[in-house]
Amino acid sequence: MSSVDGKVAIVTGAGAGLGRAEALALARAGANVVVNDVTDAAHAVVAEIEEIGTKAVAVVGDVSDSEVSGRMMAAATEQLGGLHVVVNNAGLLRDRMLFKMTDQEWDDVLRVHLRGHFLLSRNATAHWRQEYKDSGATYGSIINTASEAFLLGSAGQPNYAAAKGGIASLTVSTARAMARMGVRANAICPRARTAMTAETFGDAPGDGVDPMSVEHVAPLVAYLAGPSAQAISGQVFVVHSGTVALLAPPTIERKFAASGELWTQAELESALGAYFADRDPEKSFAANGVLDIP
Repeated sequence: MSSVDGKVAIVTGAGAGLGRAEALALARAGANVVVNDVTDAAHAVVAEIEEIGTKAVAVVGDVSDSEVSGRMMAAATEQLGGLHVVVNNAGLLRDRMLFKMTDQEWDDVLRVHLRGHFLLSRNATAHWRQEYKDSGATYGSIINTASEAFLLGSAGQPNYAAAKGGIASLTVSTARAMARMGVRANAICPRARTAMTAETFGDAPGDGVDPMSVEHVAPLVAYLAGPSAQAISGQVFVVHSGTVALLAPPTIERKFAASGELWTQAELESALGAYFADRDPEKSFAANGVLDIP
């Protein structure tokens, strides 16, 4: 049911780790794949995909470079014959507390994560929109990579948390913009042990299946890419160790209304001030409950 047989997918950051696992999962489901990475490791993954029995093309370059995004599109549409699936996975970390972060550390993370997602999503949706205008039909599925960092407000990752929050919002906006054309967009927040997260999750356990293996994430990506997930769009999932958790949007905890046309400072103190006086000071907009997902 999750087959993407004959469809063409682009996977960014697919030279290793999660992106590689996603590219291979799509190939096993029948997709031809454009493998992007900033290093030549993309070519080795192409060889693995060809051994599976589908076609693959490597595009080496930085996803935040508009020219590289154009080359990925050309590889899909001209060399592999179309485009149906985009998996925006490429990323990097520049962890530091906000008060110590440099301009470059901020810019690098926002550039690769958020601009990288934007460029390929913009080009893919423009392609699908034109297909829809020309023929009245198209097929498109975007799977973006967010992170629980944006839900938790990770203190040592202000750049990463901000980028991932932007990606979640971009996903919902994309889903709404493309809904009438039947194009879907979803985001995953994966917990996966990769080179990028080595300092977070440490070494894999010696025995049994690693609960943080990328192999727990790749099947969901392949499923969301396929036609059996046609009804799923504009959603954000946490995925790890055999668990897929669908996140709900934020809810209103309490509404405060002014008695007159405008708030006064005294009224704000009696309303907001009094409410927060007895409220747990550790409770904030941070979605700490996601850490309780087993």
